[in-house]
Amino acid sequence: MVYLLLLLVPGGLVAAFAFVGYCFGTLGRIGPRQADRVVWLRVVAALMGAATALLYVWGLAHLVGAVMDAAENGADSAPLRPCRAPGREQRAQDPGSVDYTVRYLPIRFVCQTGDGDSHVTDAVPDYLNPGVLGFALAGAGCAGAARLVSRRPGPRATREPSH
Repeated sequence: MVYLLLLLVPGGLVAAFAFVGYCFGTLGRIGPRQADRVVWLRVVAALMGAATALLYVWGLAHLVGAVMDAAENGADSAPLRPCRAPGREQRAQDPGSVDYTVRYLPIRFVCQTGDGDSHVTDAVPDYLNPGVLGFALAGAGCAGAARLVSRRPGPRATREPSH
């Protein structure tokens, strides 16, 4: 499951660049002044998609750091380093953090203790999951609005620049 990080990080970066490429390609082909409401809604939806992908990759980078820190075997590796947090020293030592899991939605690093309990660490910043959700919902809203506006009768979206 941790190896999924090796696919998601480059995949997220490719998706972000594809969204940005769509934005600038569309506006470059049509032109910002000739673009109508549908085109602008699609461009904003793609920018929100790029922001979602980049923020998600940022969270995955935090997970990669925590996984590498937990996998490092040394004299200072018990309890697991990512499982140590200010105010949770007792929880990490007694009954002891014995394993960890990685969650991808929402992005989390979860420490599992010897007695079967688990707790989420602060390896991933608190702002990250709400930010990913917010950008994703905003992008979906803009894409849905673009679809609704394009189905209305009236002038169609400008597909090509008029010469």
